[in-house]
Amino acid sequence: MRIFKKSLSHELISTAGAVFLILIGIVIAQRAGYFVQLAAKGILPNDAINTLLGFNMVKFLPMILSLSIFLAVLLTLTRWHRDSEMVIWFSSGLSITQWIRPILTFALPVIVVITLLSLLVMPWAIQKGQDYRVQLKSRDELSSISPGVFKESNGGDRVYFIESFDELGNVVKNIFVQSTQHQKTGVIVSSLGSREKVKNGDNFLVMQKGRRYEGKPNSAEISTTEFERYAIRIQAKEAVPEPYTKQAMPTKQLLQDSDSGNKAELQWRLAIPISALILVLLAIPLSFVDPRAGRSLNLIFAVVIYIIYNNMLSIFQAWVTQGKLNAMIGLWPVHFIFLMLAFYLFYRRNHLLPLTPKFLTNISNIWKRA
Repeated sequence: MRIFKKSLSHELISTAGAVFLILIGIVIAQRAGYFVQLAAKGILPNDAINTLLGFNMVKFLPMILSLSIFLAVLLTLTRWHRDSEMVIWFSSGLSITQWIRPILTFALPVIVVITLLSLLVMPWAIQKGQDYRVQLKSRDELSSISPGVFKESNGGDRVYFIESFDELGNVVKNIFVQSTQHQKTGVIVSSLGSREKVKNGDNFLVMQKGRRYEGKPNSAEISTTEFERYAIRIQAKEAVPEPYTKQAMPTKQLLQDSDSGNKAELQWRLAIPISALILVLLAIPLSFVDPRAGRSLNLIFAVVIYIIYNNMLSIFQAWVTQGKLNAMIGLWPVHFIFLMLAFYLFYRRNHLLPLTPKFLTNISNIWKRA
């Protein structure tokens, strides 16, 4: 008995770690690609990618942990079924319900971490992410320029292009600035420039040893001026802080406010650890492998249940927010439905009944024949 539990615990931890790293890698790749795309378009500064990516990872961490322990239990017990190790367990007189305790011993510490992340850390990360976005909006024009991308000024009267920055971001190389003043269009080119701040707090882009071309639209007359030093004042932006979204509000504030949207958000935060617990229980009977139905059918069935569970939670949360559903009822019916499903699956497995619907088994058989 102890050998089984020790082996189970070791395999659950290693599988959960591997699944967690894979999911983290997928989320990082997806979010990093999105932020890099924004930076390439000049919407987001390059130096903001890592910070926003960090806040996003903290935001998604509770869901990633929940899915990790669900898949870890499912994959581990599926392998034990496939390799006939479960036969030894059942032949010794033990039932499937006696797997609950060792599985919960592994899962409960992770669920406690998920609860703390969902109630405390996740709203903090979302709030800091929103604050950081406001700071980005309040940056001056030069700070928001990405190398190799044309950037229009706030007033639309200038277009900047900078080929590259130095490591500290103060020295710029190969500068192009187009401006419109007094119905004249001017173009300034310089191979080197720097950022300077004067005593009154104004920022300037100082270019050295360049040329300025100026002319009127629809006119062939163009004047050329060479300069040793040319300074352009960089306009600062004033970003008005926006009110925090429901997701960014601290849990304590949600408890104090009786607004339906706040109640829906609070129940969603509680739903993450509760659903993690129910999914772990569901993974025990779902791990059974029916040789006639194929090795991967139970995994497909489990993933479908996970998707339906999360979508139903989102729908009920939207109903509570819109006032279509009483906040006292909230998301609890969804948890009750899937908890009853877990009890039903345990009952079927105790009576050695197949878990997969007949039509799924038939589809698998047709696929094998094809």
